[in-house]
Amino acid sequence: MRALMAAQENAQERLDHLTDLIAEEAGWDVCSIYLARPSQALELCATHGLKPEAVHKVRLQPGEGLVGFVAGSVRPMWTANAREHENFSYKPETGEEPFNTFVGVPILRGGRLVGVLTAQTEAERAVAEEEIETLQTVAMVLAEIVASGDIAEAEEMAELELRQSKPERFQGGAYSGGLAMGVAVVLEPHVGSEHLIADDSEREIERLDLAIAALRAGIDDMLEGGRIPFGGPTRDVLQAYRMFAHDRGWLNRLREAVQLGLTADAAVERVRNENRARLMRSNDQLFRERLHDLEDLANRLLRHLDDAQSQMIEHLPDNAVIVARNIGPAELLELDRSKLRGIALEEGAASSHAAIVAKALGIPLVGGIEGALDKTEAGDTLIIDGEFGLLHIRPTDDVVATYKERMQALSDRRQAYAELRGPSVTRDGKRIQLSMNAGLLIEMTQLEETGADGVGLFRTEFQFMVADTLPRLDAQATVYKSVLDAAAGKPVVFRTLDLGGDKVAPFAPSTVEPNPALGWRAIRMGLDRPGLLRYQLRALIQAAAGKPLHLMFPMIAAPWEMRAARDMLDRELRHAKRRGHDMPTEVKVGMMLETPGMAWAIGEVLDTLDFVAVGANDLMQYFFAADRQNARVAERYDVLSPPALGLFKQIRDACAAKNVPVSVCGEIAAKPLEAAVLIALGYDSLSMAAAHIGPLKKIVAGLDAGKLGTWLASHLNDPVNSLRPALTAAGENAGLPKEAVENTVKI
Repeated sequence: MRALMAAQENAQERLDHLTDLIAEEAGWDVCSIYLARPSQALELCATHGLKPEAVHKVRLQPGEGLVGFVAGSVRPMWTANAREHENFSYKPETGEEPFNTFVGVPILRGGRLVGVLTAQTEAERAVAEEEIETLQTVAMVLAEIVASGDIAEAEEMAELELRQSKPERFQGGAYSGGLAMGVAVVLEPHVGSEHLIADDSEREIERLDLAIAALRAGIDDMLEGGRIPFGGPTRDVLQAYRMFAHDRGWLNRLREAVQLGLTADAAVERVRNENRARLMRSNDQLFRERLHDLEDLANRLLRHLDDAQSQMIEHLPDNAVIVARNIGPAELLELDRSKLRGIALEEGAASSHAAIVAKALGIPLVGGIEGALDKTEAGDTLIIDGEFGLLHIRPTDDVVATYKERMQALSDRRQAYAELRGPSVTRDGKRIQLSMNAGLLIEMTQLEETGADGVGLFRTEFQFMVADTLPRLDAQATVYKSVLDAAAGKPVVFRTLDLGGDKVAPFAPSTVEPNPALGWRAIRMGLDRPGLLRYQLRALIQAAAGKPLHLMFPMIAAPWEMRAARDMLDRELRHAKRRGHDMPTEVKVGMMLETPGMAWAIGEVLDTLDFVAVGANDLMQYFFAADRQNARVAERYDVLSPPALGLFKQIRDACAAKNVPVSVCGEIAAKPLEAAVLIALGYDSLSMAAAHIGPLKKIVAGLDAGKLGTWLASHLNDPVNSLRPALTAAGENAGLPKEAVENTVKI
């Protein structure tokens, strides 16, 4: 087998030499190599035993003949009488009439079909399992030779899809905004051709057994020790891992591959390729889920065999773009952020923990780009477009030039926004508070960079979601104190735990609910499990010693819930005072207004509140009974409809009547036109992601709030679905800056 890898001829001679070696060493009358074309046809590219003039002339369409059958099933097959097989397709130009016994194995790399390797004999005979295993091993070596690029450079092979070279474009989800260009770092172990063939099979069996033992021990430790890591697989998935890690069939296939001459690493790679190629062809979701389990298991095993992957992560190139099936936030935070430019994930979600961390770090991330790993080679040039959810692999020169212009424009905009760090005042002299939302201590550096007036929403649940167990009181207090210190006197509003729904902590009780957004979450969980909420309130009081403490309770749906939460806080304040603890200099208590029911009952709780924050995302979702992230109903979610604006005005007027400050948190506060309308309705405080502060400062500076307010007053009762078209048409006549009308202000 080493002779195969040592061949140094040109492309065609090399393939011819390979077929000669395989036939002569294994005693086959015929050995042929078929390679895949972009059309998925299989072209005869080299043969020992068939007519030489058939090379590059014979092409089999998908599913045609025995070769097509092997390609379609991605499984080895053999028959003692080829002509009697139902899939046989006669090709007279090959001169294959004398040959009866046929065996074929798929040539796979990364789960992608590269071609088919076949062998034939004149005699009708049975084909031993060992012979098929040997051909599979040879096919794996051949896949690496093909992927090396030497064969693809030959003129006669130019149209074959032998290696990843053409540009690829994937459309996925935009989970963290921004643009990035760099070189691919593939976070999926792959065994190169130099590590395929074993020098000592017994030593490789020993390595494999040690790695499997370490793999099993790690899974058992996580399950039995209660240390299921944040961002890692759930307990159910780990149970599946444990089952697969003890599966005799899987282990036997690994050991058989090693006994036939592969290294332990190559054996794992081969079995993974076979599983991926087979299961990816299934439409059954259960099979797809099984594939993910097997993929993760194989990756873990490869990392136990070789720490090269961890070395690669520790020594990223200066402009690294990570490509992975998925990534946990802990793993993401371990990467060198000075070198990390962007992330592309085959899976993931906009609400995933990795997406939350990426946003906090300002790292562009796109997800949901299934198939990207198979099309990406380490070192490829990649472009991440976090605005439109695009991944470009090996982009053409014109695409690179276009993105360089966009990246320069983005840099220029950021510089311009950096010059707007002073107070935000409208064109007619109205002072507007623009605060930032945060959830990680690392985000606090953006407070000064953006010129935000403070932190209007600090999400406290992230600390709980990353912990294996309930964070201790001192650990919670340390985080909150660090946030207050980093704010350097600017106000910070802490939102108490908003767990539940899609935000689950490993230690917290959780149930499968038919509608998590309307289920047991946030203050409902806090009031039903008072120990959890009281523990957090105690930590917040301790952290704010000698400083102001501003906090608010989320998802209040009824007046009694707000009163119960306020009573719990008052008890904790009395508890701290009785024990002689240093107290906050002041305590201001607010409510996240996120439910329509509470919007109409707000008058019943304003006397217990120091401020109100309208959680616009959830409020509008419940108001319209429409998920804004669901494309089928997104058009029914329009904040600029008269009923929605009427609700916002009603809330603002109710708060103003009681002199209770009110702000808006959420995505709509960051949208140019929506933000301008909210300001015109009387909201003078908005809170948003830090990246939107600069663009909104520009909007505020060009807005005539009084003029727009007058326009709105005369249109709030219009019988239309949305005021957006009328606002756009009115433009400057309604006091709007052109950037708000055109939505041209970008991050």
